Amino acid sequence: MDDHEMMNCVAPERQIERLRAIMHRLRAPGGCPWDAEQTHVSLISNLIEEAYECVDAIQENDMTHLQEELGDLLLQVVFHSELAQETQQFSLDDVARGISEKLVRRHPHVFAESKVNDTESVLAQWDAIKRSEKGDEEKPYLHGVGKGLPALLRSAKLQKKAAKVGFDWPDEAGVLAKIREEISELEVEIEAGDQEKANEELGDVLFSLVNLMRFRNLDPELLMATANHKFETRFAHMEALLKRQGLSLNAATLDQMENEWQIAKNIPKD
Repeated sequence: MDDHEMMNCVAPERQIERLRAIMHRLRAPGGCPWDAEQTHVSLISNLIEEAYECVDAIQENDMTHLQEELGDLLLQVVFHSELAQETQQFSLDDVARGISEKLVRRHPHVFAESKVNDTESVLAQWDAIKRSEKGDEEKPYLHGVGKGLPALLRSAKLQKKAAKVGFDWPDEAGVLAKIREEISELEVEIEAGDQEKANEELGDVLFSLVNLMRFRNLDPELLMATANHKFETRFAHMEALLKRQGLSLNAATLDQMENEWQIAKNIPKD
């Protein structure tokens, strides 16, 4: 029986071991040249891409696609763990052990004697335990929050963390007023021709918009993804309408594109 046959003869409950064995074989001498060349750094874009493809499958409610994309994401975890094990830093077992212990440690209301009554209390307890584990009690409250996240997601995370200690608007009206204030300040700097200050104010406008999304329990990244999808779909409809008139995007005037865009806006969603 060759390696391929042996790897296929694995009990259903041991598929993780099979995946780890396949990854080990790909990295071993005589394996795959591409896999052998990869490093933690070279795989960063793959890790991000697979995570976002999982998000896309969830948004599309495509469970078959989600299963596939979760497999691709799992491969990234196994791949990085294999790389680390080769230099005796940690293994996949260490990764699994670490997250298992963290889950038990941060859920004392389930695995110990702590008492909490609602989700808000659970999150407050989680945050307190997390700061204690990392020795962050003496560091600034927002130290390390969302580090490494895309800026839009980190903005929401920073605001949410600040809100936990009461630094927040009392209601949505305050957030809307702040957005209007930031837009007014942006207009002033644009009219004044101060590019640097205008850029700063533009960032403040975005930050305030994220605050409104957070206030409404909306994920800014997912909301932006939805807006992107809507724009892409409408643009495709507009392009198709122009083609029916024998016009390409490059040949059409702005007025012609705008006219078809307005029609595209009224095309029912799939």
